[in-house]
Amino acid sequence: MILGPVSYLDCIVFCILLAPQLIWRVGLFETLACVLRALPFLIVELPTAFIRDRYLVRRKHRSPFVQRASPFEDFVIRCVRYAFTNIPPKVGRVFFSKQVARPFLRFRMLRHGYLRPPISWSEHEGDSFRGIWLIRNPEESPDFVLYYAHGGGFSMGSTYFYLEFLLTWLSVLTLSGYKNPAIFALEYTLVPEASFPTQLHETIRGYRHVLSKAKDPSIVCIGGDSAGALLILSLLLQIGSKEELNGTKSHHDGRLMKPALALLISPWVTLVSPRHRNTKSDFLDVQQLHRYGRQFAGGSVSINEAAASPGSCKDKTWWKRSSPSGGVFITYGEEEVFAPEIDELIQLLRESGVIIGSKRASGGIHAWPVASLFLSSSRKERLYGLTTITKEIRERIPQQNQGNCSDEGIGVHVSD
Repeated sequence: MILGPVSYLDCIVFCILLAPQLIWRVGLFETLACVLRALPFLIVELPTAFIRDRYLVRRKHRSPFVQRASPFEDFVIRCVRYAFTNIPPKVGRVFFSKQVARPFLRFRMLRHGYLRPPISWSEHEGDSFRGIWLIRNPEESPDFVLYYAHGGGFSMGSTYFYLEFLLTWLSVLTLSGYKNPAIFALEYTLVPEASFPTQLHETIRGYRHVLSKAKDPSIVCIGGDSAGALLILSLLLQIGSKEELNGTKSHHDGRLMKPALALLISPWVTLVSPRHRNTKSDFLDVQQLHRYGRQFAGGSVSINEAAASPGSCKDKTWWKRSSPSGGVFITYGEEEVFAPEIDELIQLLRESGVIIGSKRASGGIHAWPVASLFLSSSRKERLYGLTTITKEIRERIPQQNQGNCSDEGIGVHVSD
């Protein structure tokens, strides 16, 4: 299922769906206060800066992202930049919540002629973890399984907000040649309901579940973006660890095997780093990120603990021991806040003997393969990030002729 780009009509419908949820979950007066605080930006700052940067400033003096972005992409990213810096997380998390994202996806599907999803998906409630299964044919075994953790600064985000992105990715995987690909998207607990190591424990339990369904780690790929990619890096370090972490058993219990590949989209490598830098292009803000990072670490571990902040691990042997058989692939933008830390991680992994591939997008910003699916206009631009990543998957995890060998399959159904 590959829908068209988000339109202005979609934006209006999203706001209509969002408003009652904000009033219900945040409160009428706090919602109004948030709107009133945003009015100067929306009425004066946004249109002034937009017109100046796009039409009055010479091209070479524009930010690298503005030089390559369409007006719609530029406009939305300016709004996201303001929201990330100024809107409280408890308000922001409503934007990404299931109660808003699910009906919005239904509307977009109806607008494109889908009465029901053409791909099966369902919620999964496991032993202290939750998620959503997506699969082409739930009655047969998957020939490829992606285990995915979403971004959102540990304080926002949901698998439902990412559902269209993941459904599209599943379609791209099918078009690439896989007969029955599947995705399990983890719904980890957000801050402040819990902090580290809760999210890592949930990530490990979810991964064990994926391995039990795939039955073969050589067809499993683990991935994530931003904060979710940090959890994936922490999972890899735990797989390669010789010790137990806060009661979580290591892979030496015989069950936690290495995946075939790790895919990271704009990974948050180190929670708090002096190399993080604000740019004119990216929508992330260093001060806010570091606040989220400290809240995620909580009081249980140091902000520099490798399990919570994988970039703090400089042990090359540990990284080599943790590396998937097919290595690691990282895609990111050269203009994003995390770029210096990502560059350093790539170099460290290369020096550790890990199979490492990367795509550093010129003028690119944070998590653009996710954002471009909704914001870019042409099909080629919208799918470029996913097709690039899927090409890496196909090269490192060839299709296996498994047939219908499972005695239970994934056992999912189309969710209402």
